[in-house]
Amino acid sequence: MQVNDVYEIAPLSGGKEGGLARVAALKKEYLRKNPNTFLVMAGDFLSPSVYNSLQYEGKRVRGMQMIDAMNIAGTDLAIFGNHEFDINEAELQDRLNESRFRWIASNAFHKQGEGGAMPFSRTSGNDTSPFPTYLITEVTDSDGTTARIGYIGVTLPFNQADYVSYTDPLETASALYAQIKDSVDAVVAITHQAMEEDIELAEALPGLDLILGGHEHDMRFEKVGDVYITKAHANAKSGYVIKLLIDKEQGTVQVSPELRYLNEAVPLDSATNLVVQKWTAIADKNYATLGFNARQVVLDEAEPLDGRESEIRSHPTNFTRLAVAAMAAAAPEADVVLLNAGAIRVDDMLQMPVTQYDIIRSMPFGGGIREVDMKGSLLLQVLNQGASNSGNGGFLLYNEDLSPVAATGAWQLQGKPVDPAKVYRVAMAEFLLSGKEAGLSFLNPDNPNITHLYDPATAIDSPLADVRQAIVQYLK
Repeated sequence: MQVNDVYEIAPLSGGKEGGLARVAALKKEYLRKNPNTFLVMAGDFLSPSVYNSLQYEGKRVRGMQMIDAMNIAGTDLAIFGNHEFDINEAELQDRLNESRFRWIASNAFHKQGEGGAMPFSRTSGNDTSPFPTYLITEVTDSDGTTARIGYIGVTLPFNQADYVSYTDPLETASALYAQIKDSVDAVVAITHQAMEEDIELAEALPGLDLILGGHEHDMRFEKVGDVYITKAHANAKSGYVIKLLIDKEQGTVQVSPELRYLNEAVPLDSATNLVVQKWTAIADKNYATLGFNARQVVLDEAEPLDGRESEIRSHPTNFTRLAVAAMAAAAPEADVVLLNAGAIRVDDMLQMPVTQYDIIRSMPFGGGIREVDMKGSLLLQVLNQGASNSGNGGFLLYNEDLSPVAATGAWQLQGKPVDPAKVYRVAMAEFLLSGKEAGLSFLNPDNPNITHLYDPATAIDSPLADVRQAIVQYLK
């Protein structure tokens, strides 16, 4: 059984879908039928998460809640996704030490000083267990027949954290496959990379029996030659259940994938649900200190809000229009409102009903709304760079009465050209003013074309103090 890209331990959509307690229940359902049942996590579960900004017992949570729930849910095997390396080295090591399941790290290694790298490992007391580059497990049938299954686990080398180094995923997988294929009855690759790279892997290694993939969030399914590639919906809205039938006498392997939706038809495992409730209560207490009532419904009936990165990083959606409108309501004197698409990290459709927690988790970094007066020349420079950032988190979203003039680099505000010499009042996501967004290093308080910087709001109930509070209050 496979899940991937899971950032939420609790059910979503008003409790109707997802949740690690349902994952646990589904595993138990199949385990009752066959003791050779294994739960695999194909990367991206420690980050990004709104939990990662919370505190528990004096420490940042940084994935504690996920490891706790995955342990109880019966996870057997996991690989790194690119987002596992979002948290710092010490925090990641703590999570690895807390995990009770096995890991494979075929091409991701723990960087040691200048040029050196070692396997990532789990430490318990004086014992250190390095993560293998491949894993071979032996399973036994009811009549005592045994079979050996080899696993490879590769991660796309996207996150260049200073404590991790990578080898090439395809070259590494090919070398390991050649090394183990003759000593096992089946080889399964667990991957966290783009579908195009999974297809390339299947084409390069047609003898693979299966690729359990992650990285895309919207469920993917391909068959390349005889190799199935499966990726479930993010946040455990579904799981792939794959039957791997090994015929020792014939020397054949038969693969039968089935997508199972984790909805109300699947019960909540009670033991896992207790862990989920524990962490939900911890989170709600944290949110309350920030002025949020996490469980309160703020949008009961509407079309789902589109927060998918493939959409919001190239054009507005109903979710981004809502966010920008909320910012405009919080800063009514602003001529222009700017929001970087990377502030929205849910990469999903928000189903009704939408709670305050849904808004919080959609924008886990939060941050205030800052207002400045800037010359039109700087505003034009910012807008053009934001447009050129299409496809990444630096793509800028803005109020609907602002629009580009096709192919000229000019912009219109309320039907009039933006005047380079005029001063405009601009409300923007706080992060934008840091100069750290892609191509926007010039957008910072020291820019001479910023003529006035308004004081930041500090009251927790001010919509200017947190863009999420602005959206919640706007919806109310």
